[in-house]
Amino acid sequence: MQEKIILWGGIFTKKRFAKLRQATTTAIMNNEVSVVLVGCGAPLKSMGWYHATQLLCDDYDIPARLDCVVEPWFLSVSGKSSPGYEDFLQFKDKLESSHGVKFFSSVEEVPPCENVNTKRLAIISARTADNPSLFDRCLGIGCHYIFLEKPGAPSLSQLEEMMINAEKVGVKVFMGFNKNVSKYVAKTREYEMKTPGATVIYVHNNNYQASEESLGECFERNAEGMLKNMAIHELALLVTYYGVTVDNISSVEVDMDFSSCKSLTGPSGRAFTDFDKLKFTITTKEGRVISILADRCGGDDSFGIVTDAEGKELVRFTMPDKEDANAIEKAKERTPGAMPYFYMQDPDYFTLKQRVAKSILDGTVPEGVATIDVAVQTLRVAEYLTPILQKQLLK
Repeated sequence: MQEKIILWGGIFTKKRFAKLRQATTTAIMNNEVSVVLVGCGAPLKSMGWYHATQLLCDDYDIPARLDCVVEPWFLSVSGKSSPGYEDFLQFKDKLESSHGVKFFSSVEEVPPCENVNTKRLAIISARTADNPSLFDRCLGIGCHYIFLEKPGAPSLSQLEEMMINAEKVGVKVFMGFNKNVSKYVAKTREYEMKTPGATVIYVHNNNYQASEESLGECFERNAEGMLKNMAIHELALLVTYYGVTVDNISSVEVDMDFSSCKSLTGPSGRAFTDFDKLKFTITTKEGRVISILADRCGGDDSFGIVTDAEGKELVRFTMPDKEDANAIEKAKERTPGAMPYFYMQDPDYFTLKQRVAKSILDGTVPEGVATIDVAVQTLRVAEYLTPILQKQLLK
């Protein structure tokens, strides 16, 4: 006589119960995207870590499940003796015990999905220099989709090759340009479009200390340079919404009074040349005029300014705004002590992952989310502008 299990709604044999449980698990898995996070980094400091905290937080409605984390640095021999390892280890132990997340030191170690119908998304949030090899390895383990953090690759040629490789195996690649889905950008564009003769300035501030030590560390950690890192978000806006390309740029003019380019020594003792603050205006061959202002030491906010034909400010829309204040305070309560810009960008990065995950499950196009072809055009513009702007400032 078979042993029976009594549950709410009926009495089941153990065999029937096992089948029911498997069917329920399968249904749940098919309604969630399986995520492999590549590049967790240090808790409170790394964007990869913040992606993990958002995916695991019940406050967010992201139809995705964090199954695996690949952390090449902290799980290496050298990484285990580096600063931040103990914090990472505590985070790893917590995720393994509380959420069943599996950790690996390389992408190749990640096993295939148990369910063949599961959609797998790789979120790559590593150092830019490591992205091309990590990207190709994610293609090799059967990832159906990739979410790639900006700028995607150190060089245009590498990113173009990554795009071609993804196309060959039918993998869709989304980019982490969070400002493409920001409310302040949508409001800025809407106001501009209904105002004849208006132009826009997109402003991006970070809150590094205005010291050689702080900026030197920043220059080294973001060695690809400001236009490929910090201001890449604004360039992506110009490519996505204003149609800017290298071919249609008529002129570029740097604001000499505001802008600054320095050569500073990083923690390694090597010198790095980059902008600590930069403002420039692009005029296209079609007559569009758009400006970007980026300041490493300007604060925590970003905003769009709409001006009239004479340059008088008409309105500005800010990130974060009053609507975001509650979400930002909750983010601070959940993860106290994190980098301030995580809190400011919390609503946008939640929106990005939610739209990407839902689009994967629904087979739709995620509104406003940039793809790798946009990233290629954006990186092409960044590489074109950098020497021009440096030459204007350093002449």
